[in-house]
Order: sequence, then structure tokens, then C-alpha cells
Amino acid sequence: MLLHKLKIGNVELKNNILLAPMAGITDKAFRKIIQEKGVGLTCTEMVSAKALYYQDKKTKKLMDVKGEKRPIAIQIFGSDPEIMGQIAKEVSKECDILDINMGCPAPKIVKNGEGSKLLINPELVEKIVENVVKNSIVPVTVKIRAGWNKENVITNKIVKRIENGGACAITIHGRTKEQYYGGTASLDIIKQVKQEVNIPVIGNGDIISGKTAKQMLELTKVDGIMIGRASLGNPWIFSEIIEYLKTGKEIEAPSSQEKLKTILEHIDFEIEDKGELNAVKEMRKHISWYIKNLREATKVREKINQITTQKELKDCLIEYFEAL
Repeated sequence: MLLHKLKIGNVELKNNILLAPMAGITDKAFRKIIQEKGVGLTCTEMVSAKALYYQDKKTKKLMDVKGEKRPIAIQIFGSDPEIMGQIAKEVSKECDILDINMGCPAPKIVKNGEGSKLLINPELVEKIVENVVKNSIVPVTVKIRAGWNKENVITNKIVKRIENGGACAITIHGRTKEQYYGGTASLDIIKQVKQEVNIPVIGNGDIISGKTAKQMLELTKVDGIMIGRASLGNPWIFSEIIEYLKTGKEIEAPSSQEKLKTILEHIDFEIEDKGELNAVKEMRKHISWYIKNLREATKVREKINQITTQKELKDCLIEYFEAL
């Protein structure tokens, strides 16, 4: 059965469809919207262990999960095993699963020896995992990429070290750091990782529909799948995938009214969390994704980029969707 409950350590998820952590995207408001669509696990944006170590308030805010549906994961990143271990003690009190980012390809992260840069240092990978596991009170998972570049793809040396370090699951994005988000995700590498370890493996990359979700699960034999960019402006992808894996049927795309209702709800969640002005600015990119490919979307984008109040923003959207 492709859709099933997934056990990670002592945490049982209601299904094996997960939301990927995305910097600047998977904030509290976004997670709340996704949590309504039947997803098995949501995750925070990645949180800098070093910033938490130095008591940075903005960074602390990223891991606020109060009032959300559980289970939820918090993702941390860093390259210092001692700091990662120390931070794991505190962060693990706030979540159900603690994830370590070893896959981010962003230049500013890689430049500091963090994210996907760790994949070229198997010994350090194992040490970080060990320290985090030793200090965490919840199961620890690790998110990786297919490798550094096509000459240095993931080897059993890396994934076995993650398993030996005590991680309860591995998520593998099928692109290398060099690919960034271009090209296609390699199902062969994901399949290879699944064959190398005895802990659950979650496949990530190029899942954009029920059909591609099924393809990932069938071809790689992974235990679960993780969806990231395909959920931007389309939280319904989770409902779509769940239904398709259950019945083989495709559900209808959301109506204009359903789309408007979700956007307005998203605005309210964002304001509740960040205050009116910051929330309205934050919602600009999300609204652009929600209305992508709709009639006169460019004009609406230009208009909302000048708006600074909740009322103006909602009025603009209501008028636009009524015209549709």
C-alpha cells in the first residue's frame, strides 16, 4: 500500500506525505494552511543553531510552533557538533521530530561549511548526528541531497554514517548541490539510498502531482515522500496526492471561491503571527503563487505590491476573484 502510516522513531505519522522545510516559506501561517490538507508532518523553516546559541530573537521566532496541529518537526542547521548538540537539548523540547539540514545548496550556507557542504565530510556528518541524537529527547532525522556534484554523489559511506549516528530517518532530495533546483531529481540515487540503510527513507524532488508521487514511491521503494516547491500557491497538492494514492482518482482543482477563501485565511494567519504591515508584505509572494497563470495576474501582482493594509489587500483580492 503506497499511502500508509509512517513511524519515525517513537512518533507515528498518520500518513507518509510530508511538507518540506523551505527557508522564507514554511512559516507558522503557511504550515497552518498545509495542516488543513491532511499532511502527515509539517516542518519549520531551517533554524541556525549558531544563531540560537547566541540568543538571536528573530531566529527563536522561527521555531514557534505553539497552537499548531501536531506532529511537527523543527529543522536546525550548523557545522559545529558541540553547538548542534547543545541546541538540540532545547529545540527538541518544542517539537515531535528534530531534523538536521545537510542539503541546503544556498551559497551563504555552503560558504560557512553548512548545509550540503557537509556531504563532502562524512566524519563530520556522523559526529554532528551523534551529538544531536545524544542530546535530543525526540527522534532525529537528516535531510540530504544526492551529493555535491555529479562526480561526488551520495555514497553508502555518508548514509551509513547518518544511520550509525543514530538518525531515525533520512530524507533525500534527488539533486546534487551543483544542480541547485535545475535539471531533474535522480530517482536512481534515491533508490540506492533506500537500499543502503535500514531506517525509513523519504524521497524528495519533482513531486508535482498524484502521478509523480506514485512514481516516486513505486520506483524507489521509499517509505514516504516530501513535497516542497510544488506546494507554493497550491496547498491542495497534499489532498490531491493523498486521494490519488488512495483511489487512483484525480480530484478537481479548487474553485475560484475556494482559492480566495484559502488566501484570505492565509492572510489572517500571517497577521496573527507577524502583525499587519509585515504580514501584508510577506503575503505578496504567496499571493503571486496562488494566482499564477490566472487571468490578469500580472496587473494584480503590481497592485498588491503597493498595498500595505489588510483591508486593502482583502478588498483587492475579493474584487479580482469576483471578476474571474
